[in-house]
Amino acid sequence: MSGLVFVVSGPGGVGKSTVVEELMKRDAELWLSRSWTTRERRPGESADAYHFVTRAQFEAHIDAGGFLEWTNFLGNYYGTPQPAPPAGRDIVLEIEVDGASQVKKQQPGAVLIFVLPPSRDEQRARLTARGDDERKVDQRLRKAEEEEPVGMALADHVIVNQHLDRTIDEMLDVIRNARRSATLEGR
Repeated sequence: MSGLVFVVSGPGGVGKSTVVEELMKRDAELWLSRSWTTRERRPGESADAYHFVTRAQFEAHIDAGGFLEWTNFLGNYYGTPQPAPPAGRDIVLEIEVDGASQVKKQQPGAVLIFVLPPSRDEQRARLTARGDDERKVDQRLRKAEEEEPVGMALADHVIVNQHLDRTIDEMLDVIRNARRSATLEGR
């Protein structure tokens, strides 16, 4: 892979999708690798939020070595296909903590940005607002308790998504600084 790799990770309900969508609007040099999943599309969720596939399709892609990373998360597969960005673009991966760990092992220079919710109550409200049922919300909150210490230990940067504009500004600063460092190092 040429260019830099930015990994945006965090537990469900922290606003990763919203943050990444805004990043893509504000920085034309970024390219988003669209993840695959076997989970059902949520009501009102954009058809291009993920590449929605069957379990058989996903497993065939695993067998073909088609993923940079993949995981089974709460009974569904999620994975990042081997990225093929246009020349001159940096890659953004919006993935779970397990995937971020896999990417860091394969791409030690990847910049990991871990996003946290401002509070558990806000995280619950976000999960509920996006259409998750109460059982799923509780599962995701329990999973967040496990993921946060791991994600924070892996991360190069930790950002609390309290105010979207401030979060985007902080992330753009991280991206600019990583590009500056890469230029100074001759990458």
